[in-house]
Amino acid sequence: MKLYSTMSRRVDELTPHNQDGPDGGEIKMYVCGPNLYDAAHLGHAMSYIIFDVLRRYLEYRGFKVNHVQNFTDIEDKIIIRAQKDDTTIDDLAERHMKQFHEDMQALNVRPAHLYPRATHEMPAIIEMVQKLIEDGYAYKADGDVYFRVRKKSDYGKLSGRDVDDLLSGARIEPGEQKEDPLDFALWKGAKPGEPSWDSPFGPGRPGWHIECSAMALRHLGETLDIHGGGQDLIFPHHENEIAQSEAYTGAKPFVRFWMHNGLMRLPDQEEKMTRSLGNLIPIHDALDKFGVDGVRLFILSSHYRSPLQHSEEALGAGKRGAERLRLAATLAGGSGSPAVDPEPFEKRFVESMDDDLNSPGAIAALFDLAREINRGRDESRDIAKAQSTLHTLATDVLGLTLEEPKTGGDIAPLVELLVELRKDLREAKQFELADKVRERLDGLGIALEDGEGGTRWRRRD
Repeated sequence: MKLYSTMSRRVDELTPHNQDGPDGGEIKMYVCGPNLYDAAHLGHAMSYIIFDVLRRYLEYRGFKVNHVQNFTDIEDKIIIRAQKDDTTIDDLAERHMKQFHEDMQALNVRPAHLYPRATHEMPAIIEMVQKLIEDGYAYKADGDVYFRVRKKSDYGKLSGRDVDDLLSGARIEPGEQKEDPLDFALWKGAKPGEPSWDSPFGPGRPGWHIECSAMALRHLGETLDIHGGGQDLIFPHHENEIAQSEAYTGAKPFVRFWMHNGLMRLPDQEEKMTRSLGNLIPIHDALDKFGVDGVRLFILSSHYRSPLQHSEEALGAGKRGAERLRLAATLAGGSGSPAVDPEPFEKRFVESMDDDLNSPGAIAALFDLAREINRGRDESRDIAKAQSTLHTLATDVLGLTLEEPKTGGDIAPLVELLVELRKDLREAKQFELADKVRERLDGLGIALEDGEGGTRWRRRD
């Protein structure tokens, strides 16, 4: 399997960093999780679904994966929101963590193996800051602690930015005692009304960047195989993670593959979907209208590194595509020969996913397999093995459910009764009444498809 790394700017073969170590050659994967000051939206869902599919595919290919995703539960926005809502940061964080887990379950995203919280990792954070001070990479300044960016000679290697170019737009905010405008905070001194923790460099709280480094190093070791997140995190967050982590470990490579997904945008807007701009779409709204399979197919029908334009039309296409796959995977088939051979389609699927997680190519292979299953069924051929392959690739790897949508109650028994009634009317040559049943079902959004093996039905948008 080959993946593109933002750091190397090329596609390389993925192998575990420590194949012969005590971890048994597992893939160590860290994905930046939510900032718990507000609920997640469809743009977040895009990133979480992409890395869910990456993990699913790695496991499908036989890799052992250790997946860690953090919760940011102490940060400027959380403090401001908690004060605004007249609540505590703990209560705010707990509420949004609960909502996050419910959203991920609804999206059929597999839980990470571990969800560390910044406020529960203070000893590791404080120890890391202290060592950076001792090694000369960080300095204390009036209760704060800052990282010396210029001491890290390769700073900017992830984003491709030059330190001197960055200086032109940098400034020191009021109250900051930086040696250099480019330096960033590792520790923020305590302020009235804000939570704080004791440390050798004074009471305070961690900066945002140090939280992820401390959690990743503690739970996955000094070198990660994959670090994921949205492209908006490349600079400064991930750039700063690299600088402080490699300074702490003595220049050991922090991450082997940096994976960044494109961002979701609304039509006619250049800005990304973000909570701060208010141009977001709640996850449950999309799920209520298009279903989990429709949302996942919409997101996976574009390459993960490309920007994704949100549109009702594209989501509707995802919903219809999911229904096509579901019908092909569940329809009753014959036992004739020759059987439909799924191997060429499975090979195309694997080749696409091996090529930097090319999910659009993999989905195209599944639709071609579904078409072949439908053709085989109409020809009374054996489709069982092909259906099993389709089901495995769609559910185990792409995370689809292939379940009948649950909107508006379970109408399947009633529809099937009417389909049977129409069949009886046709056999009795009462074609006018049979056509009326079909027309009434069509008016209710139910399409009938007649074939050699009988009549199938499906919901239309």
